Amino acid sequence: MQTLDIVVEDVRWQEAQLEALAPLAVQVTLSHLGLDPNACEITILGCDDAHITTLNADFRASAAPTNVLSWPAQERAALRPGDTPDLPDSGADGMIELGDIAVSYDTCAAEAAAAGKLISAHISHLIVHGVLHLLGYDHIRDLDGDLMETIEVEILGKLGYDDPY
Repeated sequence: MQTLDIVVEDVRWQEAQLEALAPLAVQVTLSHLGLDPNACEITILGCDDAHITTLNADFRASAAPTNVLSWPAQERAALRPGDTPDLPDSGADGMIELGDIAVSYDTCAAEAAAAGKLISAHISHLIVHGVLHLLGYDHIRDLDGDLMETIEVEILGKLGYDDPY
């Protein structure tokens, strides 16, 4: 059984339906990559800009708000730019601990409005993006970014959303 814990600190996430959108985005992302969603553990924090700014400063030395942060349980990045990260192995209990994701309502809502997107589409995109980070995907190197964007577009298409790029 998939273990997805969603912690909502900012009540605006309830109106935005984070608790309804996140499980589907997580399930489709994991299935797309060949993982059993029922064997994966993830925690998602729905917070505001003030909290994510503190987290960003503490963990990335950037005292500014951001849309999504992720903390993989294990480093899984590919060694060569553009290579696909290895899929994680399950633990002795058959579960795969992937890690934690935090999303900021303020930044998410502002980005969705600026792009003329439904907030539900942007929330789903940020959750997909965060899960990919937990699995070792990144966008620091150009080839890695290209790979990550391609996979995001494929997954978002399965969720019924247009290419966000």
